[in-house]
Amino acid sequence: MVELKRQLGLMDVFAVAAGAMISSGLFVLPGLAYAKAGPAMIFSYLIASILVLPSVFSKAELATAMPKAGGTYFYVERSLGSVWGLFSGFANWFSLALKSAFAVVGMAVFVKLFGEMVFDSELGIEALKLISVFCCLVFMAINIISVKGTTKFQIALVALLILILTLFIGTGVTYVNLKYYAGFFDKGPVAIFSTAGLVFISFGGITKIASIAEEVHHPGKNLPLGMFLAWFIVSLFYLAVIFVTVGVLQGPKLEVSYAPISQAAQSFMGMTGFAILSIAAIAAFVTTANGGILAASRSPLAMSRDSLLPSIFAKVTSKSRTPYISILITGLFMIAALLFLKIEDLVKTASTLMIILFILDNASVIIMRESKIQSYRPRFKSPLYPYMHIIVIILYTVLIIDMGAIPLLISLGFVAMSVFWYFVYARKKSTRAAAIMHVVERVTDKSLKTVTLENELRDILLERDNIIGDRFDELIRNCEIIDVKGQALAEDILKKMSAALSLKLDVSEYVLFEKFLYREQQGSTVVQPGFAIPHVIIDGQHKFEILLVRAIEGIKFSGSDDLVHTIFALAGSKDERNYHLRALMAIAQIVQDTKFKSRWLAARDVETLRNLILLSKRKRDTN
Repeated sequence: MVELKRQLGLMDVFAVAAGAMISSGLFVLPGLAYAKAGPAMIFSYLIASILVLPSVFSKAELATAMPKAGGTYFYVERSLGSVWGLFSGFANWFSLALKSAFAVVGMAVFVKLFGEMVFDSELGIEALKLISVFCCLVFMAINIISVKGTTKFQIALVALLILILTLFIGTGVTYVNLKYYAGFFDKGPVAIFSTAGLVFISFGGITKIASIAEEVHHPGKNLPLGMFLAWFIVSLFYLAVIFVTVGVLQGPKLEVSYAPISQAAQSFMGMTGFAILSIAAIAAFVTTANGGILAASRSPLAMSRDSLLPSIFAKVTSKSRTPYISILITGLFMIAALLFLKIEDLVKTASTLMIILFILDNASVIIMRESKIQSYRPRFKSPLYPYMHIIVIILYTVLIIDMGAIPLLISLGFVAMSVFWYFVYARKKSTRAAAIMHVVERVTDKSLKTVTLENELRDILLERDNIIGDRFDELIRNCEIIDVKGQALAEDILKKMSAALSLKLDVSEYVLFEKFLYREQQGSTVVQPGFAIPHVIIDGQHKFEILLVRAIEGIKFSGSDDLVHTIFALAGSKDERNYHLRALMAIAQIVQDTKFKSRWLAARDVETLRNLILLSKRKRDTN
């Protein structure tokens, strides 16, 4: 599997997340929102902003635990299994593509307006579609050429947007007429909440950055920080811009406007204001469409890596390491949507799919936490668990019901397509036990035969934290681990240890057993309550092995009042004495972790014990 290149920093994360939010939700939807909720639509935007925050928390947790390409697809597949993984992959792919297509339409509308001004003639719908298709082709090319180039372009556009919106707010607030806020609650609370569902798509794009988490430097820090900065700053801009727009543009004009912010600027800055805000709108649509293709194309890439889609989707360019096949197919789907779908159906379907994906994100956090998989270690943990996640799942469900029949039917179509594709193609290729099976294991007390998910999460964490394995890690990967059932005597365990080590060291198990007994007679190897390090020198050269023992109910050592639950046994030849000391230092660092004992005793099997050592935060010996 070809890894994607980590080349994106905090500003890149912020720009992609912020650019995904500042789009049609700000430059097109306020007119539609005003028609539904009146001046109180500002509350609708506030509610939508608050409602998306729990999903930002959940996505940040999942992304810092599993910073891999695919975002929601990857998390849902690992937590709920392949069928739901396929649904989330297809839904994430197409919802982002549809949202990006909507942004392209918005951009084409403004380009068409400028074209009509220049040529002094009205351009038809065919011209609008041609402009949209051309823009899609340009964005496809940019994404294929370079990820870093894509995000640099994104940073520049977001900076331009923030500058223009600051100018709009700073100038426009002095022209606000509070009379335009008369009848603030006339539409009623139901309309306000319903409108929140309409504009929810405005904030939903913030989490798309998780789809490219594999390409982010220091994802444990940069992903959550970039997402929260984008949410906070862009939400403030949304509310301030909406406040000014309602206050300067009369209701009858606002509710029928498809360029409400530009018209609001025109009301107090003339045609210059209209032109400046129209340029900002085009820049916003560009950031959404460009970032949308970037994020959407990572879903088919991730599904292909897991063998749930043909391998062609995982192909990347040799130089820029971009998934060009996935980008091409994503762009072609956007072009098809632009040519054949109505804008209203496009927006509602994208919103419905996005809300369903947020439900799955929150459910994934619950499943991953309750699975008790020890290699699930997010750098950021979602607060108020699990109450916030359960409540927001219920609220999202209400929003979906309010979307209408067509988006729901299309969403059910995605579910049907996922089930069909799973049984036709993916079923035989899917061998991973999802986290939900670990929850079932805990409830039914039946052991899983596979630890593929735990091992995969372990490797992801090693990559995330840039941990380069040393000789000690290699020894742990290959060492024998004895998991003792029931209480035992030290002599019986020493016999088992000797038998296991004799095969690896090519030394008689009886000789080893005598050496371990003699070492205990010289002085107890129990170095602290519950922990022992029996270590012996053997004949030969270049021999060194480690063996681990876990005894939940304890091992009785003579000379110690405390039962031993953890044993690190070392056996090596005289020429390995220096490394013997290094191994002891590594062990000391591992057991000093305050969470080591609880994790050691809670581990479900020997492979979980092995992963616990491999993921330890000790200083690696790379000499």
